[in-house]
Amino acid sequence: MSVEFIASAGRPESFPADGLLEVAFVGRSNVGKSSLLNALLTKGKRRKGEPPISKKQLAKTSATPGRTQTINFYKIDGRYYFVDLPGYGFAKAPRSVVNEWKRLAESYLTDRLPLRLVVLIIDSRHGAKDTDEQMREWLTANDVPFLVVASKADKLKPSQRDAAIRAIEESFSPPVAFSAVTGEGVTTLWDGILEALASAS
Repeated sequence: MSVEFIASAGRPESFPADGLLEVAFVGRSNVGKSSLLNALLTKGKRRKGEPPISKKQLAKTSATPGRTQTINFYKIDGRYYFVDLPGYGFAKAPRSVVNEWKRLAESYLTDRLPLRLVVLIIDSRHGAKDTDEQMREWLTANDVPFLVVASKADKLKPSQRDAAIRAIEESFSPPVAFSAVTGEGVTTLWDGILEALASAS
């Protein structure tokens, strides 16, 4: 697997124009989106003899929610993009800046023709919030295919985890239980992503 960071776009004119298919990742701030992306890229299958992915190619993680203020594009194997959207729901930034992020994300999700799948990430420890419900309703209303992921599954005890997964399933669909620490869910999520890309080809 090869990964190439292509662009950090703050406006639609800066989005890649090569027409390659795209998979977008969305979720509330501090949901573990960057860690999930990095786990997909580092724990996914690599061809024999292929060098490991460097830190420069990976999504940047931060302890401060709301640090992703642009839409970041990563070209995977030269064939499609992973697209990291700004987190929603909380950010230590002025309201005007937060509104600008929202407009940028909505513009991407509404108008981006190469988009084939949205990975909607929900923190399994806290469950779905109103902003997650709003995102689900928006994606459904706009006929945007999406797949639900329950992140940070390793942070819960088994009994808590089962209840958390059921709660997310009741409001959404059966989620992929995911842990960036243990690698749980990496293969399942890759399967869903590749299936969506293949069906669109």
